Amino acid sequence: MSSIFHPIALSRLAAIVALGVATATFALAQTQLQTQITPQMRSEARRLMQACRTDFDKLCSNVTPGGGRVLACLQSHAGQLSSSCAQTLPRAQALRDGAVGAGVAPK
Repeated sequence: MSSIFHPIALSRLAAIVALGVATATFALAQTQLQTQITPQMRSEARRLMQACRTDFDKLCSNVTPGGGRVLACLQSHAGQLSSSCAQTLPRAQALRDGAVGAGVAPK
């Protein structure tokens, strides 16, 4: 029984598939590197959370973190926030907007 595929054609096809997989893997790795949270973003987020920790515990402790829910909760209680937390909210929103724009946070 003879094969309908020539061995050289199969080798060429395998090389093309391997090149395609390597290219896709490289592109995916580049995309993931571009969408990682930067150390600066992480540092600012920690600083902001420290400023609002007491307010979070008092007003939003039942909120599951992620997706901007904590920020939305704090903003909904703007009149009850400590002055230090209230002052950080615009920066927190800007940081969140930047993360969404970079693709590291959901819209």
